[in-house]
Amino acid sequence: MPTNRPRNATGDSFFAWDGDTLIVNILGKPSATKDAIGKPKGTQLKVSVTAAPKDGKATDYMVRFLAPQFGVAVSDIEVVFGQENVNKQLRIHAPKKLPAVFSQAALDLQ
Repeated sequence: MPTNRPRNATGDSFFAWDGDTLIVNILGKPSATKDAIGKPKGTQLKVSVTAAPKDGKATDYMVRFLAPQFGVAVSDIEVVFGQENVNKQLRIHAPKKLPAVFSQAALDLQ
């Protein structure tokens, strides 16, 4: 059942917190040469994965790639929108750790 969460929940950043849930806007790059978390591009974080973009499988692969990066189970990551699109938003419940790009972004906001 769809929820009425705002698509721009992150404002001018690529991420925001909703309680203990991290909201992240992603610009996906499927069929990449390696799996990697890139740099922010505007209000999105670039994430490359080696999986091909077929029937949302690259997004599923991306979620499996990102789960250990945030120290969470795959089931703790919800794809809010963009399952079959390069533009997507994820909700990561209670991440135990954050990739370095989040620390840098927090410093840039100060």
